[in-house]
Amino acid sequence: MIDLRENLNKVKTEIAKVIVGQENMVEHLLAALLSNGHVLIEGVPGVAKTITAKLLAKTIDVDFSRIQFTPDLMPSDILGTSVFSMKNSEFEFKKGPIFSSFILIDEINRSPAKTQAALFEVMEEKQITIDGTRYEMDEPFLVIATQNPIEHEGTYRLPEAQLDRFLFKINVGYPTLEQEVSIIKNQHNNRLVDKTEAINKVITAQQLNDYQKLVKEIIVESQLIEYIAKIIINTRENQFLYLGASPRASLALLTASKAFAALRGRDFVTPEDIKEASYAVLRHRVIVSPEREMEGLTADEIIRQILEGIEIPR
Repeated sequence: MIDLRENLNKVKTEIAKVIVGQENMVEHLLAALLSNGHVLIEGVPGVAKTITAKLLAKTIDVDFSRIQFTPDLMPSDILGTSVFSMKNSEFEFKKGPIFSSFILIDEINRSPAKTQAALFEVMEEKQITIDGTRYEMDEPFLVIATQNPIEHEGTYRLPEAQLDRFLFKINVGYPTLEQEVSIIKNQHNNRLVDKTEAINKVITAQQLNDYQKLVKEIIVESQLIEYIAKIIINTRENQFLYLGASPRASLALLTASKAFAALRGRDFVTPEDIKEASYAVLRHRVIVSPEREMEGLTADEIIRQILEGIEIPR
């Protein structure tokens, strides 16, 4: 556990060479890595969503693919396609960019439903089926997708089934005044230097697999498992929510809580780990009722009310 925490702190240090602030996003990305779960990052343009994901990929010694989603992107552009070979007079499968360990999908809501749906199988089962043949992904396999919540022209909303494939949804906000000043100064002082080239690899693929196995062994007391179940049940019974969380959300919250415990250097989960994970795990899995949404109530506010209303186990 000491080795895990030290190396993840090194990853944070590497990312901090370029990124100012955004500690919450980085923390959640690391938790997703340990949980072996996919991440959806939502924020306005220019808040370092894409560059942070790219920097994280550079700190891990694995294959990396970046896919820019566009309205004309086809499923075969992601998964691959069968091509007729003149050499042996047979069709050969040419793998698409999805065949990497670390996938960055930029502007995932820019492509239509059929292209988004191409990700369903690979994100859930870590395999794709083409022409009746199954191709399995190498471990680790992580998808990080970004989307802009402001623009609606030329975008296609992700359906609930697609959103449910993501372990976390991270909302990224604007930097503070101090952080904004640091960003401007860094750009001014290093205008001839590309800092992204200074990012060093910290973790190997085998180390990451070992860390993920270690996280699975973290202790969770029975009263904390019941605490997780109560949170999920409350989302289903909440009068402000049109749709509550599914059992998949329960399992996601359990896994994410273990990851946050590991990030804190503990081999056991506390209620604080569960509360910290709850927002990113649940905000995209619940739907606020239309009446409350018109009043300005958000999923995060309802989740906070649910957490405050449940007695914390001791």
